[in-house]
Amino acid sequence: MEENGTMSAFVGISDKLIGAVGTPKSGDQDVAIYALGIVRDGVITGEDPTTRGRIHFSRTLDAQDAAWCTRILTAMAVADQPVSRAEAEALFEINAAAAERIDDGQFDDLFAKAIVHHLAAASGMPAPSRTIALSPDTSIESWAPSRAADLNMEAVEWIASQMRRKLRGNRTVIGLVAAIIGVAALPMTQLPNLFDIGM
Repeated sequence: MEENGTMSAFVGISDKLIGAVGTPKSGDQDVAIYALGIVRDGVITGEDPTTRGRIHFSRTLDAQDAAWCTRILTAMAVADQPVSRAEAEALFEINAAAAERIDDGQFDDLFAKAIVHHLAAASGMPAPSRTIALSPDTSIESWAPSRAADLNMEAVEWIASQMRRKLRGNRTVIGLVAAIIGVAALPMTQLPNLFDIGM
């Protein structure tokens, strides 16, 4: 990828972060995934480009970490694309890395909306652009799928497996995602898998 190619679309995020990201040779979402990995590493260690200039304890997610995730996921280069599975997985990893939260729920809101945005796309349903769907000012209920019967069950099962392995007891996100994907409407054979996550 050229210096003025995909990376230039992410310049609004931060020259420091873009310098650290380097120049991956694939598409815009790959750059976003890589940048989310840098945020995850900063959450884990309390160091790295996303934590410079402030006190940041390891395994802590603060408001600036949540803001990094928002800027990465809503960068102009990816704003009109659905949240990919790899981006959703990167968010699961950030969530799992953060034992302590001091962000007033910003990340949980973004996280749940991004997961549901991915699910809607995987189910062939329309969803607003990321800048609308992931905005803290937009209610997830205003655009999220309303019928579990319309959802791609493979995507639902993938989300449930990620929640079982990586949610660290985050009841806010568990409850929100479960409500949106319509736990009550899932076939009875699917319910034990979801109950394993602490519902």
